[in-house]
Amino acid sequence: MKKLRKASSIVLCLTLSAALLAACGSNEDGGSATSNVEGVKKEGFPIVDKPLTLKVMSQDAGVADWNTMPVLQEMEKLSGIKLEYQLSPIDSFETKKNLVFASGDLPDMFYAADLKPAEQVTYGTQGILIPLEKYIDEGYAPNIKKILDENPDVRKSFTTPDGHMYALPFIDTAAVWYRGPMWYNGEFLKALNVEEPKTTEELYTYLKRVKEEDPNGNGQQDEIPLTSVKLDDLRMYFFGFWGMYNEGIYADKDGKVHYPYQEEGYKGYLTFMNRLWKEDLLDHETFSQTGDQKKAKGESNKLALFNDYHPYFTLGGEPSTKHPLMTPVKSEIADSPVYGKHPGISARGTFAITSSNPSPEATMRWIDYMYSYDGATLFNQGPEGLLWKFKDKENLVKEWLPVPGGGDREEYRGKITPNYGILTPGINDPDIAKGLRTEFDEWLDQQNQEKLVPIGKSPFPNVYLTNEEQSEATALLSDLDTYVKQMEAKFVTGQEPLENWDKYIAQIKKMGSDRIVELYQGAYDRWNTGQ
Repeated sequence: MKKLRKASSIVLCLTLSAALLAACGSNEDGGSATSNVEGVKKEGFPIVDKPLTLKVMSQDAGVADWNTMPVLQEMEKLSGIKLEYQLSPIDSFETKKNLVFASGDLPDMFYAADLKPAEQVTYGTQGILIPLEKYIDEGYAPNIKKILDENPDVRKSFTTPDGHMYALPFIDTAAVWYRGPMWYNGEFLKALNVEEPKTTEELYTYLKRVKEEDPNGNGQQDEIPLTSVKLDDLRMYFFGFWGMYNEGIYADKDGKVHYPYQEEGYKGYLTFMNRLWKEDLLDHETFSQTGDQKKAKGESNKLALFNDYHPYFTLGGEPSTKHPLMTPVKSEIADSPVYGKHPGISARGTFAITSSNPSPEATMRWIDYMYSYDGATLFNQGPEGLLWKFKDKENLVKEWLPVPGGGDREEYRGKITPNYGILTPGINDPDIAKGLRTEFDEWLDQQNQEKLVPIGKSPFPNVYLTNEEQSEATALLSDLDTYVKQMEAKFVTGQEPLENWDKYIAQIKKMGSDRIVELYQGAYDRWNTGQ
């Protein structure tokens, strides 16, 4: 449950510049389903003149029955559209989704669908998912159309090679983090009287002092300078120290595509991590521990540097400004550090309409509400008067109300809205949280603006490969991903000496790493030229 709270918290605390609530558009025509429902309004509520029932498939955090959620009950009253829910637990949703596509027994729409680019292309071209741009451009989604007309990259990034949009993203163009960043234990910095390191060498020196100088003050050498869970939580952040924007495919500032695991910067990363491992500065349980085990070390005040959405998630206690966001450090690689910044839209589709849907027009009106201020407020914070009320309605300033029955606000929110612990369609508009933001929220923004935004760049746009390219890339990456992760662990722990770097490079090139770069360079160039 705490992991779910983290996921939903990060969506809420990322702020969005209203000027950037946008995206572009070319008017594409395409095949579409024909509505069997008359009397669909292009504006106002209810959406339909006669009651309409639609089947929706989604992920379920398992906190409450969707049939009793006040948000969905309110939406049914507003829209005149009743939903029948086909829900699957988050952990098994992917399997259930694949079975639904294979069986042909389709819902009318997918919500929080996590539709991969390959799925959008495959099921769109097969006619299972219908093109959405027709209904958007014909006036059934004015909020979405406004976004697409103001910011070209959103439509471009969700238009497949055949010219159609089969899915919608979550949009937050001021988002900074792809995932939780790295944090320093501020008490350790203070105990050692250390300013934040600026280079990899200064970082090494600091971690060594943590190991040797007892910054938690308990008289034992039990401090863990750096910890991780299989390096998955820190890899992307650390890659930036050596000039790499992503742990997957990325494009540099000149538009050249890279596969990071064959870059010279990756060798620098491995060399540094192996140095930390050999001197016991990197937790030797890194490749075996769970997230909960890492957290237990944090709550025991043993960790100096770690990854999480917020530092208090690992260290315990309440939100605090005393544990600083890690400033990325410079290495021997020119033009480092860099930071892989969130692109502002979800990398996967959060919403789609199927060919079984009796009224795509009404469905587009329904989902379009989530891309408005009122709809985003309802689905993120619940109906007015439950958890919040307007303090100054004219200026959209809100204030929190006591949690009904007491208890945790975020856990209660999970009982009233489906937008909890899953990535859902819609927008993150800064006005939604006006008056509700804490001192900690403001501090996070300031840390991001000072430390990450100046060196940040979106690693790679949401591009689509053709079906043939996708099949080839999927097969190559399946083997490559397994091999490079195995070799990473061996290089870091010293099981494989770094003297064998050239042998490793020869092997991944033999496995198709250059071909991966070629495929994604082509897709990037098509995206960049709008073709």
